[in-house]
Amino acid sequence: MKKVAVVILNYNGKAFLNKFLPGVIAKTGEDAEIWVADNNSLDGSTELLAESFPEVKTIVNPYNGGFALGYNLALERIDADYYVLLNSDIEVSDNWIKPVIELMETDESIAACQPKILSYHDQKSFEYAGAGGGFIDKYGYPFCRGRLFLSLENDEAQYDSPTEVFWASGACMFIKADIYHKAGGLDADFFAHMEEIDLCWRLKNKGYKVMYCPDSTVYHVGGGTLPKSSARKTYLNFRNNFSLLYKNLPEDRLLKTFLIRLILDGAAGLKFLLQGGFQDFIAVIEAHLYFYRNLGKLKKKRKELSQNHVSRIYQGNIAMDHYLGRKKKFSELDQDLFS
Repeated sequence: MKKVAVVILNYNGKAFLNKFLPGVIAKTGEDAEIWVADNNSLDGSTELLAESFPEVKTIVNPYNGGFALGYNLALERIDADYYVLLNSDIEVSDNWIKPVIELMETDESIAACQPKILSYHDQKSFEYAGAGGGFIDKYGYPFCRGRLFLSLENDEAQYDSPTEVFWASGACMFIKADIYHKAGGLDADFFAHMEEIDLCWRLKNKGYKVMYCPDSTVYHVGGGTLPKSSARKTYLNFRNNFSLLYKNLPEDRLLKTFLIRLILDGAAGLKFLLQGGFQDFIAVIEAHLYFYRNLGKLKKKRKELSQNHVSRIYQGNIAMDHYLGRKKKFSELDQDLFS
C-alpha cells in the first residue's frame, strides 16, 4: 500500500483533539502515519499531544497562517505518497482510508478524493462542508450532493456510487502528494474557506479528476473555527469566491460571469440588510473592495495558471433554482446541465 499521511491542522482545538484523536488513531491503525500540524495554538494543544498522544507526530508552525498556509508549511515537511487533510472535529469510521486509496489507484489522472461526509450531530444527515461531493454552478456558487445552501438531505444511499465531482472538501481531502506540490498547494492568500475549491479547479485545469468515494464515511461537527452566521465567514467566502473565479475561469467566460456576479452579490447584500444582517452586508462590500485592491496580484496569478473549460460545472444558477425554483435536493436539479 502507498505511504499515507493523515495530517490534522489544529489551532486552539485542544478539546477536539482530546475528543476525536483517539478514534483516528484506533481506526487508522497501520494504514497511515498520523500527524498534527499546529498553527501556534495558545490553548495547551501541543502540551496535550506530548503528554497524551506521543505516538502522533507533531509539527508546530511559527504562527497562525490559516488553513491554507498552515497546511502548506506542514506538508513541505512530510514525506508521503498521499496526504489526507483532516479536520480536528471529525470522527472517522472503520476502514476509512483503504477504499479511498484503492479508488484513487485505479486511475493515475485522479488527483484528489473525498469520502462521504455526514453530520456528527445527526448521523443520518449529510454535513454542510462536503456532503456527497462538491460542485459549483457557472457563476461560482458552491453546493454539494446532499446539500444545497442550508438544505441538508438525509443519507438514504442515494449517493452511494463513486463519481467524479468538481471539488473535494478540505474537511477530509485525500490528495496525491506529488500533485499537491506541483500544483503549488493551497493558495495562502485565501487564509480559510474555498481554498480547496480553488485547488481542485486548478487541478482540473491541468487535466486531473476529483472523485467522491462513498465506501468511506466520516462524521463532521462543523463550524469549529467560525460559525455559519459569522460576518467574518461571509467576508472570506465572498472574497475568496471572487478570487477563485478570476484565477480559473476561461477567458471567454470571465467578463460575463463577473458582470452577473456583481448583480447577484448586490442582491445578496441587500438580502442581508433586509434581514438585519448589517455586518454581513458590510462584509460583502469589503470582500469586493479587497478584490479590486488586489486585482494586480490576481492578474499575476492568473497568468501563471492555465484556464480551460472543465467538466462537472453546473450550467444553471443554483441560487435561482433553490430560492425561486424551491429545489432542495441535488436530484431535483437538471442533470443534463452538468457539463
